[in-house]
Amino acid sequence: MISVLFVCLGNICRSPMAEAVFRHYVREEGLDDQIRVDSAGTGDWHTGEPPHHGTRKKLDQYGISYEGIRARQVKKEDFSNFTYIIGMDNRNVENLHKLSGNSGDNVYRFVDFIPNTTYTEVPDPWYTGNFDETYELVSAGCRHLLDKIKREHHLE
Repeated sequence: MISVLFVCLGNICRSPMAEAVFRHYVREEGLDDQIRVDSAGTGDWHTGEPPHHGTRKKLDQYGISYEGIRARQVKKEDFSNFTYIIGMDNRNVENLHKLSGNSGDNVYRFVDFIPNTTYTEVPDPWYTGNFDETYELVSAGCRHLLDKIKREHHLE
């Protein structure tokens, strides 16, 4: 089974949004039995909390479920349990590489899945307040990531 872990700082804004959107796309394509999706944070401040109200509001606007999503911190075993570990910003990617030791070859930067973008990372709406911008980047990146996974793993 292919597995994807989205990672941001606290796991309440960007990465749970990406988890919900990607899970939604995976379900629409009928691939839920072939692709597992999760999210985590590099920090532990919000462990056990649901997504931020701004994230929930944006997902509700598009009819995307976030049921069952609760913040958790990245664990060492995630590096061997996930095919793709995707950091939402450069600091997350740097921290993931430090945490992984030598096994960080499955760590990616989210914006690298968005063609022709000028963004170098997904801005954190916790600080910017702009959940629209985050959603636009997340939905574009998730769509292209799913297309890449389908191509590379020959999923139908």
